[in-house]
Amino acid sequence: MSWLDTHSKSGKQFSLGSTSVSAEPEINLIPFIDVLLVVLIFLMISTTFTRYQELAITLPTASGNESQVESKQVHIAVSRDGRFAINGKVTDASQLSKVLTQLGNPSNPQASNLQVNIDADAKAPHQSVMTALEAARDANLSNIVFSSQTKK
Repeated sequence: MSWLDTHSKSGKQFSLGSTSVSAEPEINLIPFIDVLLVVLIFLMISTTFTRYQELAITLPTASGNESQVESKQVHIAVSRDGRFAINGKVTDASQLSKVLTQLGNPSNPQASNLQVNIDADAKAPHQSVMTALEAARDANLSNIVFSSQTKK
């Protein structure tokens, strides 16, 4: 009597693998949570905030007294990479002259004693500062001041 004969009589069918039992599908949540955490970290790092809309500049140093004259001021910031901002709003070189012309318009009541403050970064290109000066000249603004920080 062979092994096959004894097992075939027991009423079970012969199979080479284990008996198949229908298993319920199971969702593993750990990889899903890992992926969501990576996406959350990516979004937190790549989010930009409104405080970065202004240009970051480092003013050059100088010694002197502050002017005590009261006048309306326009601040032109020039960053170290040559970008411009007028009163905190970033603009490009082509729009610089147009905005200053609108501010210096004779029909504007504040234009008579308008002072232009050029806040240029210490490492700003000379050409960018000259572009700001030319824009002020084109807008007929002659009261121009350069900002600096005092030595400590």
